[in-house]
Amino acid sequence: TALRFTNAPIKILESSPFINNTDNDKGNLYDGKNMALFEEEMDSNPMVSSLLNKLANYTNLTQGVKEHEEADDDEGPSPALGTLIGVYLPCLQNILGVILFLRLTWIVGTAGIMESLAIVVMTCSCTMLTAISMSAIATNGVVPAGGSYYMISRSLGPEFGGAVGLCFYLGTTFAGSMYILGTIEILLTYIVPSAAIFKAEKKEDEAEALLNNMRVYGTCCLTLMSLVVFVGVKYVNKLALVFLACVILSILAIYAGVIKTAFEPPDFPICLLGNRTLQNHNFDQCLKTMEVDNVTVTTKLWSLFCDSPDLNATCNEYFTLNNVTVIQGIPGLTSGVIRDNIWGDYGPNGMLVENKHQASEPAADTSQDIYMPYVANDITTFFTLLVGIYFPSVTGIMAGSNRSGDLRDAQKSIPIGTIMAIATTTFIYISSVILFGACIEGVVLRDKFGDSVKGNLVIGILAWPSPWVIVIGSFFSCCGAGLQSLTGAPRLLQAIARDGIVPFLQVFGHGKANGEPTWALLLTGGICEIGILIASLDAVAPILSMFFLMCYLFVNLACALQTLLRTPNWRPRFKFYHWALSFLGASLCLSLMFISSWYYALVAMLIAGCIYKYIEYRGAEKEWGDGINGLSLNAARYALIRLEEAPPHTKNWRPQMLLLLNLDSDHAVKHPRLLSFCTQLKAGKGLTIVGSVLEGTYMTKEAEVKKAEQNIKSSMTTERTKGFCHVVASSNLRDGFSHLIQTAGLGGMKHNTVLMAWPDHTKTVLTLISSGRLLVIWRAFTVRETTAAHQALLVAKNVDSFPTNADRLGQGTIDVWWVVHDGGLLMLLPFLLRQHKVWRKCKMRIFTVANMDDNSIQMKKDLQMFLYHLRLDAEVEVVEMHDSDISAFTYEKTLVMEQRSQMLKQMQLSRTEREREAQLIHDRNTASHAALNDKADAGPDRVHMTWTKDKFLTERNRNRAEASMGVRDIFNMKPNQSNVRRMHTAVKLNEVVVNKSQGAHLVLLNMPGPPKNRGGDENYMEFLEVLLEGLNRVLLVRGGGREVITIYS
Repeated sequence: TALRFTNAPIKILESSPFINNTDNDKGNLYDGKNMALFEEEMDSNPMVSSLLNKLANYTNLTQGVKEHEEADDDEGPSPALGTLIGVYLPCLQNILGVILFLRLTWIVGTAGIMESLAIVVMTCSCTMLTAISMSAIATNGVVPAGGSYYMISRSLGPEFGGAVGLCFYLGTTFAGSMYILGTIEILLTYIVPSAAIFKAEKKEDEAEALLNNMRVYGTCCLTLMSLVVFVGVKYVNKLALVFLACVILSILAIYAGVIKTAFEPPDFPICLLGNRTLQNHNFDQCLKTMEVDNVTVTTKLWSLFCDSPDLNATCNEYFTLNNVTVIQGIPGLTSGVIRDNIWGDYGPNGMLVENKHQASEPAADTSQDIYMPYVANDITTFFTLLVGIYFPSVTGIMAGSNRSGDLRDAQKSIPIGTIMAIATTTFIYISSVILFGACIEGVVLRDKFGDSVKGNLVIGILAWPSPWVIVIGSFFSCCGAGLQSLTGAPRLLQAIARDGIVPFLQVFGHGKANGEPTWALLLTGGICEIGILIASLDAVAPILSMFFLMCYLFVNLACALQTLLRTPNWRPRFKFYHWALSFLGASLCLSLMFISSWYYALVAMLIAGCIYKYIEYRGAEKEWGDGINGLSLNAARYALIRLEEAPPHTKNWRPQMLLLLNLDSDHAVKHPRLLSFCTQLKAGKGLTIVGSVLEGTYMTKEAEVKKAEQNIKSSMTTERTKGFCHVVASSNLRDGFSHLIQTAGLGGMKHNTVLMAWPDHTKTVLTLISSGRLLVIWRAFTVRETTAAHQALLVAKNVDSFPTNADRLGQGTIDVWWVVHDGGLLMLLPFLLRQHKVWRKCKMRIFTVANMDDNSIQMKKDLQMFLYHLRLDAEVEVVEMHDSDISAFTYEKTLVMEQRSQMLKQMQLSRTEREREAQLIHDRNTASHAALNDKADAGPDRVHMTWTKDKFLTERNRNRAEASMGVRDIFNMKPNQSNVRRMHTAVKLNEVVVNKSQGAHLVLLNMPGPPKNRGGDENYMEFLEVLLEGLNRVLLVRGGGREVITIYS
């Protein structure tokens, strides 16, 4: 009948063979039937339209790594911060800070303009190069919240990521200490000096009193700030803009003050005694004496240097010899003072701050100078120290990347905002260095605490309209920066803890119900307190410089590594980077670390190294697609290509193992001691491939193969076997093991030795394994296969009685029976075993066999000399085997063996017959089924029958006739003379070995080769069984056909 098409809607029956309706919700995967061809893949491979829909908001996209799959439960509004608010201003606020206000003038005065410019250029170049590298990493895909730690860890791997992340955390924490110390220094030195708890009675005690005040007030300030952070971080973030405004206003006030000095320099007189600068605290007038009502009276200055206010008082010698002079502290931009400040003036602790251009009459006695009110160095100054103190003033470049989760377009904002912020701050620092040197007198610049200007902040006296603008601005700037550090550091620690790469930090991943890191805040406060107890801003600054430089070093390395490896995923949107710039940045970071403080640098590297090794040893294994893995792959490829060029020299030969394992019915390792023995033989060196075979096809056995691999890997971990695991599915065991022997390994990193356990049931040779083949057949085949592949073969008998890795064998022997020389492997193996602690106490004995016509005495001497040249310590014994007649026992044993082989062949024929009968029934069924389904199309070639009924009957009759003849012949047969001789050798050699080595911890014995006639494989295994009878631990060794040990150096 013809089909008629109408306009009516077509209904598809539920039983339609073209649609699988087993899943009720199948319709949810796609609409209509246009994509029915891809229907089976919809679960794992979503359609492009649904993928793009998810990509619209990346937080909903399944990430490439599992640890970022958990989204926040309470999703807030979408991120909306731009470049200016989100990156530029936060970076500006973090970069500009305490060092600019409290130390930059002192650095310019001590190092001079030229060296100060060198410091600024070096440090700013370092941060600029790091920012370029960071921009490349930040624009290479979505950077979730976590910023710099996330970038480094995902680029360099968990070990480097954890080490550098913790260094960055420590740097941020010590930065908090530095900002708090800066806050207290401003408070106690410039705002309320009277608030000091510890007051110095003598001038020499002032430094110690200041440190103690810093410790007390710093601890109180830290406690207060920690409480603020604990109570509400949102208040800290809201105040950030206020603190930033303070910084910007202060800098504008400085520039305004500099411009004003060109027209109207401020009046800040400096009092000099000779060429020495005086602390202008306790006197008003820079005079020794003055006229009051025509009477000469002494001033307050006089009483500081003399024992009484009388004119005839005994005064300090230098005071008597020199006059006092008043100079202006800020001569102004046009005064030409810049010439005096070009070069530095370094000196030791206690060195007086002097004006080299003033006349001075030196005193003979200078021992009292430390008690006089002179301005002096409080620390020993040198160029490298100033680099370490200054570097924290250029840190803070990560502020933008740390906010990556809040940015509207992080890939655009982070590079532009960060680089612009560094360019801006570099301009501010360079201009400040030049302007400070051009406006301020050198002795004032070198006066760290402003003692010569009545205790004012030196940078403050330059500012317009008032010094208080700078004092208040810098105070709030330091407060804000300290709060930001105490806010950021615990979150960084929490991110590291939640990654799970450092087990002992797991507790710090927890916090309050809203996610605030309470425990991490406590640890941060504790570490911060260490910095505060140091109490000196100049001592804390180099510490955090080290940690930040370490972090920047690895950012540059990460970028250089990714660029050179050319990994497919390295596609940054920021194009203005180059691996050479990254290497230059890394080199600069490393140089600055050792320039600043070589011992701090070594300590920081030691801390990072310890963390790295700890994570490597104890940390969780993470696969982040990092650059170190890529580097490992490239290095491995390079090494494999090099190894491929030529086989290893005899001196470099070591056993590279292919371990063939048997699995039980649950796919667990049947002989785990074989793994232990491999570990003891290898001692962690060289290649180990552990392989096994499952019968069947990979499509049907995929789950079982994976389960078997997991079980083997678990056993390898338990037995401490380092290597690779490979399980294959094959139609039969023989082919599977053949494939492993042929293909395991890669390039030059291939195995040269096969290790396997002795078959379990060769005594009951009549037992057929499930595949219908004899176990012994494919074992003998393995011997042939390894011989053909020129690989050594080790077969361990009674492997379950071998020692575990925890055992320690006492005094005993490893006996080597050297019957034939096949490369020296027999002598190398005991040496390798004795390197392991299990076998270390065992002694090595070598036995060799002499025939009747051999000179056994000379053989022993030659063997001892040979071992001496091989540098092996072993006892030597030559065993003589006399010719003797073949015993009736040997004859009978050979006959039984051959009868058994003949019976097996008959059984195999019967089995073949049964298979053919089953094939005939299958073919009949197939033919009838095809005929019923489609009678019209049945042709002569439709059904291919392997056996017709007539052919089957003829073949069965012929086989039965042969079988009946064979059974009669079994009881009339005589043993083969060649087999009788072999059995005789096996029996005699076994008697000798048992006699000499029955009590040995291990016996190593040459494995005889299989017979050339492959039909005698069952007999071959029987000979080996006789040879090993009565011995406990035996290792049969068959060389690979090359020398593996040499007497030459």
